[in-house]
Amino acid sequence: MTGRANLACAVALALALVLNGCGLSPSTPRTAPSTPRTAPSTPRTVRTGATTHAARPSSTTATLIARADRTHEVPTPVPLPHPVGGWRTALQAVQVFATTYINWTATTVSARLQALSEVSVGQASSATSLAAAQTAHDSTLRRGGIANRGTVESVALAPGSTNRYVVVTEERTTAASSAAYDGLGPAWHVTLATVTRIRGGLWVLSAWQPES
Repeated sequence: MTGRANLACAVALALALVLNGCGLSPSTPRTAPSTPRTAPSTPRTVRTGATTHAARPSSTTATLIARADRTHEVPTPVPLPHPVGGWRTALQAVQVFATTYINWTATTVSARLQALSEVSVGQASSATSLAAAQTAHDSTLRRGGIANRGTVESVALAPGSTNRYVVVTEERTTAASSAAYDGLGPAWHVTLATVTRIRGGLWVLSAWQPES
């Protein structure tokens, strides 16, 4: 089966999950071995039908993620009254959040999760903050040299919704110092992402719900 056919099947599955109302209850992000994941320096382009949108984070958000990646520091989680940044469009918010979430290494995962917590609200902020605290003390991640790499293959509005998106990603988890993931190829994942508009007209995530 070709890559395009695989993508079509994954998108069809994602839409079927939404239409059938399956597994829509909130869930925390996957934490290693299916943990969150970190954005490349140049965000990928999101394909949504006939229109292509370049997802570019705001300067505040980009600086926050870059700082977390550089210092590997995870501040003590403190609920923020407002997110520290956002994006000009809902699609950009989903794209950058997803790309950041699925790309990580054992040494960057906690800091990047905390960065995501600070640029989101509601369940998305709480879940990533909790995952950041948990992975900060996960010695298995570091001993195994575990990392996750992936691409966002599709972002599309869920049928009948104006603020919930179906996100399809292709990901691969590896372990530099362990044989735990030897022989495992890339896998498809589906996540539901809900966005909300904040002050200044910017968009952020309010819910992040991995479904597979």
